[in-house]
Amino acid sequence: MTRPHWRLPKGVTRGEWEYFESRSVADDYDDYFSYNELFDFDVPFIRSRIDTHPFGKGGVIADLGCGTGRALVPLVEAGYRGLAIDLSAHMLSIVAEKAAESDLPICRVQANLVELDGIRDGVVDHAISLFSTLGMIAGRKHRSEALQHVCRIMRVGGLFVLHVHNRLYNLYDPGGPKWFVGNWLRSTFVRDIERGDKYFDYRGVHKMFLHVFSRREIIRVLTSNGFGVREIIPLEARRRRPIRYPWLCQNLRANGWIIVAEKMP
Repeated sequence: MTRPHWRLPKGVTRGEWEYFESRSVADDYDDYFSYNELFDFDVPFIRSRIDTHPFGKGGVIADLGCGTGRALVPLVEAGYRGLAIDLSAHMLSIVAEKAAESDLPICRVQANLVELDGIRDGVVDHAISLFSTLGMIAGRKHRSEALQHVCRIMRVGGLFVLHVHNRLYNLYDPGGPKWFVGNWLRSTFVRDIERGDKYFDYRGVHKMFLHVFSRREIIRVLTSNGFGVREIIPLEARRRRPIRYPWLCQNLRANGWIIVAEKMP
């Protein structure tokens, strides 16, 4: 459905609205990403952190931007309860099918991550936001608002595990240096462009938006919105494991980061 710009949800670009409204994107999601080796790494990593957490197993995990539930479903199968949150009704319908098929305790909420006012304070034990979902929110102010909501709905001491892409890694891509220099110049002189904002064609969607982060930026935005950063895992090029020698120029070598943050008192 085409919407005028002023009716788009906060932090959502027109390209992203087309993505969220696309039935074909949702139906093809699991097959399209079946090759992605990050998906083989992140769920076991999350379990290695939350299974040994003092809250114990069986708590509620909120998946912010859950997609088809590819990460949340195995966590619920492992004994947790799930809260699936996404702006796409089509994605959530697939989550519902998976939950019904295996009789899994997953509640679903269709919502914009910037506007989670309908979820009460402190109702989830842990939260996850994977595959650069935070970067899909347009605008520094809106990303902060989303993180404030995530922090608000979590218990103190709960873990928030998220993934973001590394801005400097774009220098290795074809056309990446040109984008990097152009983005730096535009973000310096154009008010509505932020350093790290990218627009590109993606799965039939024109001008899809993604914000890519520096390591310093993602630490700053987390700590300024109620989280303490416990771990930062720099990922190698294929995102199937951490890079070797992470102390050596990780800001240039990491494809992105998986970050473990904790809700502070």
